[in-house]
Amino acid sequence: MNSLVSLEVCANSVTSALAAQDGGAVRVELCENLYEGGTTPSYGEILVARKLLHINLYVLIRPRGGDFLYSDVEFEIMIEDVRYCIESGCDGIVIGILHPDGTIDKDRCKKLVELAKPHGVGVTFHRAFDMSADLFQSLEDIIETGCDRILTSGGRTSAMEGSGIISRLIKKAAGRIIIMPGCGISETNVADLVHYTGAKEIHASARARSQSQMLFKNEHIVMGENYGDEFSVDITDTERVVRIIKLANT
Repeated sequence: MNSLVSLEVCANSVTSALAAQDGGAVRVELCENLYEGGTTPSYGEILVARKLLHINLYVLIRPRGGDFLYSDVEFEIMIEDVRYCIESGCDGIVIGILHPDGTIDKDRCKKLVELAKPHGVGVTFHRAFDMSADLFQSLEDIIETGCDRILTSGGRTSAMEGSGIISRLIKKAAGRIIIMPGCGISETNVADLVHYTGAKEIHASARARSQSQMLFKNEHIVMGENYGDEFSVDITDTERVVRIIKLANT
């Protein structure tokens, strides 16, 4: 699909990644545990995704939920996950590390970029950017690390709320790095967001609730700690992907 505005889908499974591909997405960010903001998917998930996808496969490098201040052990895990992504033939990784004061941890981020780039693996800086203390200084710091793009909601809960800041970030970036709006983007707002910000890449999950095919359901137990619904799952919907891309380019 020759679209002026391209869509990256945040895929919580290989099933979602395939739906994104079928709908015309140019890239997926593969992750798990979206209710925690996303964590690194399993090795099996990465391998099967690489086997079945012909669009770009980027993998989230995030060892846990919570903040973006990582211990030495957690950073070592991130390094090993990046190495595995390289070995598996992934097209890119998605990273983000902060200092306690909310500034970008340039040294650690550079180490991951320098590990990935010689192998042709691209690097996106994720929404840790939105949790940083000064978005415009962080923009310059991330450019310095060598990342290719920044995923951002403009420091707000949703991209629409942060659209004014996103527009300013795109202007300040001036082509030095891609600014990709994400979070809360849907059919109802994508056209306005693209028109207002001038973004050329957007990021959405385009999910819909899918009901379990289980015939027997034990209604007397809750397996998940927080969510309480064992018999449904959110999966990227191909038709939603198609609609979002179409509306982004109207």
